[in-house]
Amino acid sequence: MAKPNPESPLSLTIVMPVYNERETLRTALDRLLAVTMPIPTEILVVDDGSSDGCTETIADLVRDEKVRLLVQSPNQGKGKALRRGISEAQGTLLTVLDADLEYDPADFPALLQPIIDGDARVVYGARSYGGHAAYSFWFVLGNKMLALWASFLFDAWLTDIETCLKVAATDTWRTLDLQSNGFGIEAELTGKLLARGERVFEVPISYRARGREEGKKIQWTDGVAALWILARIRLRGR
Repeated sequence: MAKPNPESPLSLTIVMPVYNERETLRTALDRLLAVTMPIPTEILVVDDGSSDGCTETIADLVRDEKVRLLVQSPNQGKGKALRRGISEAQGTLLTVLDADLEYDPADFPALLQPIIDGDARVVYGARSYGGHAAYSFWFVLGNKMLALWASFLFDAWLTDIETCLKVAATDTWRTLDLQSNGFGIEAELTGKLLARGERVFEVPISYRARGREEGKKIQWTDGVAALWILARIRLRGR
């Protein structure tokens, strides 16, 4: 996978926030590295205070400079890890990939194409919830409610705001001044993008939800917090 370089008009940084993902991290990176990307790409892993030695499984990738590793301690939350990655990204575009194998990195080329073609500035990978993609009824319902709430507040139409796969210019991510340390950063990002008038281009992606026994960390309280984050951004926008 090529690294960003100043001669390329577009390049990509994929930020991977990691916390105790020893069982999946190496597989996630191997799958990502196997994808032929349409533009030079940097992979930036941010270890958020893991205690399971997960980064030991990718030591060779770091040594061979296929992956750049940042470590912060103690654990400070996904949002804080993502913000660290945003601040240190070298690509002109930025996106995120979780290390839990729920998302397929093979979807990245399709997500990038609308931006490469000049048809969009912000692209979201929209999940469809059927069969193995549904963690539970309440998980799916909560995600749909959040998307509807954001669409109502900002007079837009989105089907998935909690998706991990979001692509935008790195400068755009930085100018949003994201503050959330936890999972609320997903709602904050969408709210601030919509508040500034950005139109989100959605591309269908594949998705395999994992359950609690597989290490899923998000809770129903994170959904409630996301509702409030979106409302607060909308009220401040007025």
